[in-house]
Amino acid sequence: MAALGNWRKHLQEISTSVLNTSTKLSSWSWDVKKSSDLLCGMGVTPMEKDPQDTENTPQDQIMQMTPPQKRQRQKERDDCFFIARRPRTSRLPQPVISWDSLPDELLLGIFSYLHVTDLLRASRVCKRWNRLSCDESLWHSLDLTGKHLANGVIGNLLSLGVVVLRCPRSCVGESLFKQVRPLRLQHADLSNCTVSPDTLLSIISRCHDLHNLSLEGLELSDTIMWAIAQNSDLKRLNLCGCSGFSPESLTQMLKSCTSLEELNLSWCDFTADHVKSAVENFSAGLTQLNFSGYRQNLEIADVEMLLQRCLYLINLDLSDSVLLTADCFQALHQLRLQHLGLSRCYQISPAALLDLGKLPDLKNLNVFGIVTDSSLQVLKESLPHIKINGSMFSTIARPTTGSKRNRDIWGIKCKLSLNRTDS
Repeated sequence: MAALGNWRKHLQEISTSVLNTSTKLSSWSWDVKKSSDLLCGMGVTPMEKDPQDTENTPQDQIMQMTPPQKRQRQKERDDCFFIARRPRTSRLPQPVISWDSLPDELLLGIFSYLHVTDLLRASRVCKRWNRLSCDESLWHSLDLTGKHLANGVIGNLLSLGVVVLRCPRSCVGESLFKQVRPLRLQHADLSNCTVSPDTLLSIISRCHDLHNLSLEGLELSDTIMWAIAQNSDLKRLNLCGCSGFSPESLTQMLKSCTSLEELNLSWCDFTADHVKSAVENFSAGLTQLNFSGYRQNLEIADVEMLLQRCLYLINLDLSDSVLLTADCFQALHQLRLQHLGLSRCYQISPAALLDLGKLPDLKNLNVFGIVTDSSLQVLKESLPHIKINGSMFSTIARPTTGSKRNRDIWGIKCKLSLNRTDS
């Protein structure tokens, strides 16, 4: 009984201790309003408490806590729930661009970037491409330098409306023109080509509007010279080193081509009659003349007649004329020469060249072969305003000067080329 009394007493003490602890905890309970104010002061927005606070409550207990009517509506919503997929946006069909839908102007712009070989291949695609590839705008300027052209090629190409032709050092077969109509050719360089006089005649005879022509080093004929004479608007003519024509055809050509401004008749196979015919019929409007290479045929009287006839000369080359002396210098004073060539005119002494310093407009003087190195130095010091022996070669009426890669002729660039590596 004593033990039972002690146990009851001990149990009462424990109950009293628990009651005191509960009272203390209630006095230290967390104030919700204070906590909210504190969180707001820290820049944190407190989360609102769900009235039911079922975040961690099992789903079964939640269903039991829910009234029957609300549970029925919740079930109906669950039965109607489904995952809706986003409808696929139908892609519009991309329009297919066909070559046939492109206008002619756009195709011509594309064809203008092709080389000759590719352009000819494009002409075999269809009738429309064949028509467009033969458009004259694509064949305005053509460069065939150093090529071997089979029979009929040059005739077919020129018939496409070529205006500018650069074809030096090429092997040209027969032309075989299919039509008789005139060509549109205005600027032609056939220098040093391997071409027969008949083929050359078939080309020149169809040209009536030539402005610039170079036939350097070719064998010509009287009929070719008469064909050249048909071009009354010819301004530049290069016949350096040509042969095979008579003085009469030369006279006819010079009389007809009255618009000539630059003429190169150097080193032709001329006799004294040729020289006389040329001197007597030079165009009065010539501004640049290369009449060098006539060692035993060009005399002082010929030079004086030439200078009296051509009063507008600014560039004159009389090199390799052995019969010339300083007596012809007096006639030079009536001209406004800027460039003068007297190389290898051995009868002109270096001292006599000082008289050329009186020419007010003279800028360049070439006297290769008639002055020694010491005399050349004295001459340069005596004539400081004149450039002496600046260039060994004359550029008069020549189509291309300077770099070998230069594809311009008389300042005109040839765009269409047979070489794919050309820029």
